[in-house]
Amino acid sequence: MNTHLLALQLMAAQGCLGAFDTLYHHELTEALPGRATARRELAIHAVRALIYSALFIGLSSWAFHGLWAVVVLLVFVVEIGLTLWDFVVEDRTRLLPATERVTHTVLAMIGGAFIALLALNAPQWLALPTAIVWQPNGALGVFLALCGVGVGVSGIRDALASRALGRQDRLQESSEPAQAFGATGRSFLVTGATGFIGQRLVHALLRDGQRVTVLTRQPRQAAWLFDGRVDCVDSMDQLPPSRRIDVIVNLAGARILGWRWTAARRAALRQSRVALTARVVDWIAQAEHKPALMLSGSAIGYYGVQPQGDDTVLTETAPPQPVFMSDLCREWEEAAQRASAHGVTVACMRFGLVLGRQGALPMLLLPIRLGLGGPLGGGWQWQSWIHVDDVIGGMAQLCANGAGEGGSYNFTAPESLTQAQFSRVAAKVLHRPYGLPTPGWPMRLALGEQADLLLEGQRVGPQRLLASGFVFRYPQLAPALTSLA
Repeated sequence: MNTHLLALQLMAAQGCLGAFDTLYHHELTEALPGRATARRELAIHAVRALIYSALFIGLSSWAFHGLWAVVVLLVFVVEIGLTLWDFVVEDRTRLLPATERVTHTVLAMIGGAFIALLALNAPQWLALPTAIVWQPNGALGVFLALCGVGVGVSGIRDALASRALGRQDRLQESSEPAQAFGATGRSFLVTGATGFIGQRLVHALLRDGQRVTVLTRQPRQAAWLFDGRVDCVDSMDQLPPSRRIDVIVNLAGARILGWRWTAARRAALRQSRVALTARVVDWIAQAEHKPALMLSGSAIGYYGVQPQGDDTVLTETAPPQPVFMSDLCREWEEAAQRASAHGVTVACMRFGLVLGRQGALPMLLLPIRLGLGGPLGGGWQWQSWIHVDDVIGGMAQLCANGAGEGGSYNFTAPESLTQAQFSRVAAKVLHRPYGLPTPGWPMRLALGEQADLLLEGQRVGPQRLLASGFVFRYPQLAPALTSLA
């Protein structure tokens, strides 16, 4: 087989696998653009992506002869050096999940193979007169060019993220408000501690002088994240009944956005929320010292879908609906409320869209940053949101002052906007144009019922938080987004 053609085919495979790695690992599961410790890694990714963009586009339809072949070979040498540096930086700054480590290994193998195959042609190219020669490769060339454009956009994205992280303090502690969770020295159990909200909560608890135990499937990663300052367990069975836990904050749950809600995925989502919460409550039943308070996660998906044109502000007394996301939240809350039978005050926190440098916001803002912001699926759907600082502040107030008789609390800002209004404000904050509409049917086709999370909405008010005297740091969207830009 023509070694040059085989090299281009391997490049195409590299492009596909690289796109998966970027979207699934770097953006979704690891959320690198919002991770303060990923600044250098993102900078390396940006340079590598721009190099790959030039290689994909350049080799898609051109041949490099003479001294130009030397330039291509030198670019390969730089790319190899950057790849090795990337491996070192990753190992120093985060614990890679198994799937990402395997993906990176396969990418390195494919990259080495196509570089070696192209290098085999180097003597022939060097013998020719110096020139860049048009040499189209049909559909394969078009695909490689598209890969080049995609990886170039990804490189720009990583460069912007790295620059933004450069303006932040490590872990953002200097900009985070101090929170008081009550008397210092109390013992907290946190589930979901390695997630977006969980990380912020644990750091806030440690700064306040609290003792923290985290329940996590990845105890090594948790120990890494929190510099060994927390106790890590991967099962409730590792906590003896004699262990004193004063407050439980239950945030565990698999990511709701992702693959379609097949029967298997619905079961996995229930397992990560309802079943895990049940195991926590079973431990409470056996505990010699019962916790005083349990804060348990939920979401405003509890309220189902609010019809178009309905401007009613939903409070904590609004009923659920017979749709999956509502059923999931209801079952989750019911599992947590079982702890009240053991004398524990249980407060369920129904989160809106939580704004932070991790979580869903970076992906939502990406089209706007690229100048493609506009109404999604009509833009009429309500978008209830809350800044992550107010999430932690609300938890701190419930821990410090008590949650009354428990029940449900809407964790949303007082200001609700439609999706179109939300995008318009975001575009103004980011100094980007607004107005490009995006139809909803492709999302419906790809995600099925899950598309309701983006194309439908709920206008939810924080009635009980406000009644408790909580003062929002970010009651309006524009200042909230400005603090995160």
